[in-house]
Amino acid sequence: MSSSAPIAGHPDLTEMRMRYERASETPTAQVADGFTVLGGLFVALSPWITGFATTTPTLALNNLVIGLAAAVLGISFAAAYHRTHGIAWTSPVLGVWTILAVFVMSGTVMTTSTVLCNVIGGAVLILAGLGTMAPAFATRAST
Repeated sequence: MSSSAPIAGHPDLTEMRMRYERASETPTAQVADGFTVLGGLFVALSPWITGFATTTPTLALNNLVIGLAAAVLGISFAAAYHRTHGIAWTSPVLGVWTILAVFVMSGTVMTTSTVLCNVIGGAVLILAGLGTMAPAFATRAST
């Protein structure tokens, strides 16, 4: 067994936590986290708002799962950025999939409202995800 000190006693740990705490308190991060939650909820509810839940049930289920996942991510970014910053890249990926899913999963049943909901919801998730990632990159560049 190794006799090294536990990570909790590492001198850089406190400084790293403070850096991520400062990053999460920036207006950019707070707005991005809020838009991630709202974008996720929009994607989750869009099949029932616009009425494509009955015509494309697989896309509706996809949107529900992806939207709820994005909303939970946004809440976790806002609550514990220092612990969740490492998975901030997943929000833009969920946004890209939301845009692509309407073309992959709906087949020939696409309507304008279905495409618009997924493209707008996906774009919000991409931009909010990039905004969530920005403060962490800014703090790394400045140190």
